[in-house]
Amino acid sequence: MTFVTISKRLETIARYCPKGARVADIGSDHALLASYLLVEDIASFVIAGELNEGPYQAALKQIHTLQIRDRASVRKGDGLAVINPGEVEVVCIAGMGGQLIASILENGKEKLTGVKRLILQPNVGEELVRHWFLENEWQLVSETILEEDGILYEILVAERGDANAPYAQTDRTLEELVRIGPFLWQEKPPQLHTKWQHEREKWTKVRTQLERSDKPEAKERLKQIESEIEWIDGVLACLHMDKQSFKK
Repeated sequence: MTFVTISKRLETIARYCPKGARVADIGSDHALLASYLLVEDIASFVIAGELNEGPYQAALKQIHTLQIRDRASVRKGDGLAVINPGEVEVVCIAGMGGQLIASILENGKEKLTGVKRLILQPNVGEELVRHWFLENEWQLVSETILEEDGILYEILVAERGDANAPYAQTDRTLEELVRIGPFLWQEKPPQLHTKWQHEREKWTKVRTQLERSDKPEAKERLKQIESEIEWIDGVLACLHMDKQSFKK
């Protein structure tokens, strides 16, 4: 029996894949997620797509080690160019920036025919992915934030539907929820507090640097950063209050 060991991040993505689905892993790197989905009998068929020659060859080598490699296809190409319309039901894109993920989806929209679920893990720019969902009638149905090896990851899952439905809350505006994540805001896991604490620290460092500048434009930028830190403080205060309420 072949075993495939993957990270907690990839294992979490795999859990969102419906059993028996045909899955495309775009930017598959070494095809570890695709291999795991097959070995664990989660996917009925996988396509591992990779743009660069090195990872493409690594993916080929990895898939070749599997006894069930006839249920896999490793393809070289840019984004969704590696799949045909109606060929898969699930698309996974993990380990890229949110802007790149949104661009891949936008440029390959015609390839999403027949796709029922998107499982996306942006390294940064999660709000750009949520914006794309809103603009293209994909409904965010689940979110997870997890920490592994000191790095925070967000996983966003969407299906076709009412894109505005997850944002029908009153305590935060749509734009705020797009930034924070509507499900994450409802659940308020401790990792969410950690994320925004890190954001606050980042902007505080930028503020310190700008305070040393004599340039006129620095003053305007300083105002924007003060406003950002104030907003983050409000988010952290709410998260802290909920944490305290939970303890009681």
